[in-house]
Amino acid sequence: MRRMIAALVVLAATAGCGGSKPAAQRPASTATVQQGPLSAVVSLNGSLSYRARPDGSPYSVVNQARGTYTALPEVGAKVGCRGVLYRVDDRPVLLLCGAMPAYRDLHEGDAGRDARQLNRNLRLAGRRFTARTKAALQRLQRRRGLDACGKLALGDAVFLPRPVRIAKLAGELGAAARPGAPIAQATADALHVRVDLDASQQGEVKKGDRAEVTLPGNTAVKGRVARLGRVAQAPRGKDADAPAAATVPAFISLDDPRAARGLESAPVQVDVMTEGVERALSVPVTALVGKAGGGLAVEVVRAGGRRELVAVRAGLFDDAHGRVEVEGALRPGEHVVVPSS
Repeated sequence: MRRMIAALVVLAATAGCGGSKPAAQRPASTATVQQGPLSAVVSLNGSLSYRARPDGSPYSVVNQARGTYTALPEVGAKVGCRGVLYRVDDRPVLLLCGAMPAYRDLHEGDAGRDARQLNRNLRLAGRRFTARTKAALQRLQRRRGLDACGKLALGDAVFLPRPVRIAKLAGELGAAARPGAPIAQATADALHVRVDLDASQQGEVKKGDRAEVTLPGNTAVKGRVARLGRVAQAPRGKDADAPAAATVPAFISLDDPRAARGLESAPVQVDVMTEGVERALSVPVTALVGKAGGGLAVEVVRAGGRRELVAVRAGLFDDAHGRVEVEGALRPGEHVVVPSS
């Protein structure tokens, strides 16, 4: 948008007296002055990936059990909260959902954030391990093939923020299970889009902005900017040391992630609507001409084919549709001259 404005300023500054004079002899190609919604758009290249941490990195599945890995999930497997994630010495290790990693055994009488997480998994409230917690945990342990002892040992479960899809395995079947060893990387099951914003775009794109994502096959899916990265990332190669070349990641959530299923890592086109005007008076960008003495104008076709330059001030640019908001003595439905195609 800034480049378009700069180009028009140069056009207005360099236009001579003859540059804005209408050529009455030739029939005019025209477009209609419209009034309605108008959006400014930032167009970006992106790629589809599975949701994970706010910076885009996957979750790490860290084992705390001792023994031998006797069952591991396959890449692409989906595990829900309270489901079996893997097995050590043929004992199930459960996936429990919560942001705080396990760091101790939990027994009746314990209290804290980890006890609250356990209660939430058992559909209970409170931050204390109560008799109700014990009874609910015993029921879960029986269903999953664990010893129904009513306590949660450190190695019995892995806490991750949400149900997961296994993205990569690090552990090996039959290998020794050691506490603190990462055995897998995981993501959420829903696809989203990652784009990298350059310096000129970082002030324009905001969380909550509407977006349209064009998938392979020219299928369009609506979405929104879900989050913006906080750390700028320098590109590799010869421009790596240039501050202006650093980018910030942004993540677009899809209104219907199912539309992108099976397209992981596919490149996509993203149009982010960064601003909007509900009842903008607009003309095609190509209708703008430089006015003698500076400023911008459009050439209006009057009755009988007479043409008249009308001074305008440019507002919001809608790059996706090639239109620009204008203020001036114009009315919806009037016809302005545009270059012949």
